[in-house]
Amino acid sequence: MTRVHDLAVVGGGPAGVAGALTAALAGLSVVLVDSGARLGGQYFRHPAGAHPGTPGFDRFRRQARALAGRADLLLGHQVWAVERRAADAADAADAADAADAADASAALTRDGGHDSAFTLRCTAPDGSPVAVRSRRLLLATGAYDRPLPFPGWDLPGVLTAGGAQALLKGNGVVAGRRIVVAGTGPFLLPVAAGLAGAGARVLGVYEAGGGLGLARHPLLAAGKAGEAAGYALALARHRVPYRTRQAVVAAHGERELEAVTVARLDRDWNVLSTRRLACDTLATGYGFVPQIDLGVQVGCRTRADLDGSPVLDVDDRQRTSVPGVWAAGEPAGVGGRHLAELEGRIAGLTISAPGDPVPGVLARRRDRLQAFARALLEAYPIGPGWQRWLRDDTLVCRCEEVPLARIREARELGATDVRAVKLLSRAGMGWCQGRVCGHAVARLTGAPVGEPRRPLAQPVTLGALAALTSARVETAAQDPAGVLDPAPPPDPTGPPAPTDPPAPTDPPAPKDPPAPTDPPAPSDPSAPSDPSAPTDPPTPSDPPAPAGPPGPQGPSEPTRIPGETGTEAGDDSSAASTADGKDSA
Repeated sequence: MTRVHDLAVVGGGPAGVAGALTAALAGLSVVLVDSGARLGGQYFRHPAGAHPGTPGFDRFRRQARALAGRADLLLGHQVWAVERRAADAADAADAADAADAADASAALTRDGGHDSAFTLRCTAPDGSPVAVRSRRLLLATGAYDRPLPFPGWDLPGVLTAGGAQALLKGNGVVAGRRIVVAGTGPFLLPVAAGLAGAGARVLGVYEAGGGLGLARHPLLAAGKAGEAAGYALALARHRVPYRTRQAVVAAHGERELEAVTVARLDRDWNVLSTRRLACDTLATGYGFVPQIDLGVQVGCRTRADLDGSPVLDVDDRQRTSVPGVWAAGEPAGVGGRHLAELEGRIAGLTISAPGDPVPGVLARRRDRLQAFARALLEAYPIGPGWQRWLRDDTLVCRCEEVPLARIREARELGATDVRAVKLLSRAGMGWCQGRVCGHAVARLTGAPVGEPRRPLAQPVTLGALAALTSARVETAAQDPAGVLDPAPPPDPTGPPAPTDPPAPTDPPAPKDPPAPTDPPAPSDPSAPSDPSAPTDPPTPSDPPAPAGPPGPQGPSEPTRIPGETGTEAGDDSSAASTADGKDSA
């Protein structure tokens, strides 16, 4: 039987590593699953054996090495679904409200009537299916870039700011030679500084917002002043201009990017004037979209963040609305790597010691970091004027090649929500399933950005699905009464089938019914003793049909999925190399 861990952590960035290490140090059996080859997430992404120079990396590397010796690491594994079982273990293990920590620990470690509460369906690096089972689940899946469409954004050479940074950090690849960085938010600064430091000629950083949004929060901004000054010095050293109230509103080129149109904007992002700038690469970013697919799959409640993005709703102990599920980092609200690591640590503490309060020093620091994250969202909003950058032929959904004109046509036909627009125009039905265009389609429709409802959180091969289906069919064959036919099996204590059927005699019915005072003689066996009894008893050739075979007398062994492995991630030498995840800064 596959091992059942006390805690499964999805995501190998700052939040996931902090939560997993905290729980492992408390004595819980922990497995961490991440799609990257090395721990680190987007912020600490790095090539094998190299130091990326990112602030805080040495501390993170020590945490990753400590975790490798105390937990199972499944790197290069993509989690595409989570199954939640209504098991005794799920209810008994939910000791978050228990007053007695000893009782909580006992509830956490016992199996109850089932072997697990959660099953993570994963794809291994070789494509084989893997099932990871645990009593508790911590979601630290990070976030990804949120792009906005504009004419020419589908040209080769146009990519997201996070994509340009991932190429540089993870592989040492500079995305281009003459690069423009545009969008909104402080994330543009480290991207531009990193590209310039790697030898690219960064022609400019174009911030669509005002750039002084944090002036309303001087105390919060003071804590980040040193970091901002470092990026400013790096840009100045490489002579990279930083322009506010400007944005790239169009990209041009026949086969690849050749130039961009840079526009000067008003406060609502309406175009005031434009100019053309030659370049071969454009990196754009307008914030981040939290990855909450797995949380939505298991039924976690969501809320709208200040920018309208749906995030998992958690309490002060990082618990979601589903018993046994915690969330930390970007899935609970975008706030950067410091907040992500702190939330992961708090989640690890409350999972391992459900009866203990959150330490006051950690709670106060989290409050400060969350306040700064809210201030950033308020300081860098997306202005409504971007919708006027588009033309009728501008692609909004690149996967299905849906232009703006088709979305407008869907609205003219009566579509008032994203689902109706999707059905009429096919926007969001393509390869990415709305991950790239979902925000834009919602805004163009005039509807709020809804929570993702995708049955598959990551791409999965048909072979992995077929293996899972084959295993379930085999299980059904072993237990047809319990799987294929939910009716209960017949009672084994019931009367047995007759072994000596009555003789095949057909007594003639009486022509005249006997008077009540003149019953048939008891010595006449051919006369019926009850007028309501059947006159045609069953013949030996037509016995009663059996009710069906009884179900199995005991629980059968669970069927093992072909290619399914345990949760061991190999020796410590490979796990200690530390790895890439999805937790984004």
